[in-house]
Amino acid sequence: MTHAFIVTLAVLGVVGQVLATLLLLVGALWLVGMRAPLEFLRSVAWGYELWLAFVVAAVATAGSLFFSEIAHFVPCELCWYQRICMYPLSITALFGAMLNDHRIARYLLPFPVFGAGISTYHLLIENGVIKQTQTCLLSAPGGCATKWTNEFGYMTIPTLALTGFALAFAFLLLAAFEPRAANAEIDA
Repeated sequence: MTHAFIVTLAVLGVVGQVLATLLLLVGALWLVGMRAPLEFLRSVAWGYELWLAFVVAAVATAGSLFFSEIAHFVPCELCWYQRICMYPLSITALFGAMLNDHRIARYLLPFPVFGAGISTYHLLIENGVIKQTQTCLLSAPGGCATKWTNEFGYMTIPTLALTGFALAFAFLLLAAFEPRAANAEIDA
């Protein structure tokens, strides 16, 4: 059962990466002046961005708790820092979504930014690009370089976290700016 759940999380990670790539493409098209894809996305998703950010953060939070509490993977120091960035997102995005308060998204944006930075650093250590510190070696068996999972040849825990942070950032960014306010800026 544990392996089946890990594979399920890995599949969700791949789906999340495809979605994040599509969102990045829409953002890139907007930057070069093609506004229609973003306007379509905004019209479809408006009002649900905080709910989507909550779902991403909640799945990531549940996944990390599964890894440590059920699969008994010992979280390293960097895993804890990533959790510090992800856990509050699940709670605050839920409250923001329930209250339909999109203003909160602007204040939540730093969490996935810092979390993605930590995940990237963790991936560099995990893949031997950067040497892990003594603190990493003391925090968990094998330190921060331990690959507790490696589904599809690349889907490790920091990869899943980075995917979650990227998606949460994209949904929070969509929620942070009302479509009418964005259109008013374009018209000005």
